[in-house]
Amino acid sequence: MIKIPPFVQSLVPYKAGKPISELAREKNLSRIVKLASAENPLGPSPKAVKAIEEALQDLNRYSDPSSYDLVMAIAKKYDVQPNHIICGHGTDSLLAYIVSAFTTESDEILTCEGTFIGIYTSISKTGRKLIRLPLKDYGFDLDAMADAISEKTSMIYLANPNNPTGTMFDSQTFEAFMEKVPDHIMVILDEAYTDYANMHPDYPNGVRYDYENLVITRTLSKAHGLAGLRLGFAVGPDQVIEALYKVKLPFEPNLLAQQAGIAALDDDEFLHKTLELNQASLARLRACFKRNRIEQVKTHTNFILIIMPSSDFARAFAEECSNRGLIVRHVDKFGVEKGVRINSGTLAETDFAIGVIEEVYHMLIRQKGIEA
Repeated sequence: MIKIPPFVQSLVPYKAGKPISELAREKNLSRIVKLASAENPLGPSPKAVKAIEEALQDLNRYSDPSSYDLVMAIAKKYDVQPNHIICGHGTDSLLAYIVSAFTTESDEILTCEGTFIGIYTSISKTGRKLIRLPLKDYGFDLDAMADAISEKTSMIYLANPNNPTGTMFDSQTFEAFMEKVPDHIMVILDEAYTDYANMHPDYPNGVRYDYENLVITRTLSKAHGLAGLRLGFAVGPDQVIEALYKVKLPFEPNLLAQQAGIAALDDDEFLHKTLELNQASLARLRACFKRNRIEQVKTHTNFILIIMPSSDFARAFAEECSNRGLIVRHVDKFGVEKGVRINSGTLAETDFAIGVIEEVYHMLIRQKGIEA
């Protein structure tokens, strides 16, 4: 019999937010709004769609392993040296490569309970030991993380803003933390939601730092609307990028993703519309939660985390919302058992969501005899 390592046997497959088509089949619903996966409600960048259409004729060709044109576009956009950039199939792929390239089985990796589930998977599937500290006020406690560094610590994962809580630490806090981290410990700074957080003047913006032990990961899945193509990039010192090329799959990202990424980075009009809509949608959601006395966490992203009375309540809330055509995300698997994450939508989607949220929340309050 084939032997499966214990750390693989113990893994639980990642469960994404429910697809619209699946819910439609299950519930026979005519209208479904998905606000569970922090996707862009405006769709993809129009420039990216056009670039994909033009690239279709070259599908018989392998993609450029170095993603040269895309790397140059990223370098220009963010004022980064090209040899400090590597592209991959989304943040998940890049995190897996970073863990593989810079840790061994005897190492310990430090992060928090209540952050991006992808890092848990990337670490667990390699048999590395993961140390999870509790969040403080739903955010990373960088002082506690610095104190928790041990001789076995080889890597630290931070998400800023954090997913699924939406919280953000500022530049001063981050810089003070990095001063405490020994140079031999790799720090991953996941900035998947940087486009939404950039409006805040105290946002660290990792690509402007030149720490030798810092690597930044970003994605074009969110604000740029390319989630279906799985496209991301990492920025770090040249020796870090050289090591990552040694473990990266050679023709990743694919041809269409590369061309779409180049075009999306140049679509400032689409990005502006995305950020404008996000603020309008979140304002309506915040008002709804406040009006109905639903606890919410201050966000710097395109979603809001709401806190329910219990994990069972949160699970029932998500289920009852889906029964009515609204897909939201119970984030217990992320480590926030009472949390439900709801992202911004079009204004019509947001208004629909608010109607469902209010109906379901008060129904469950009555059923469970909880004082609102």
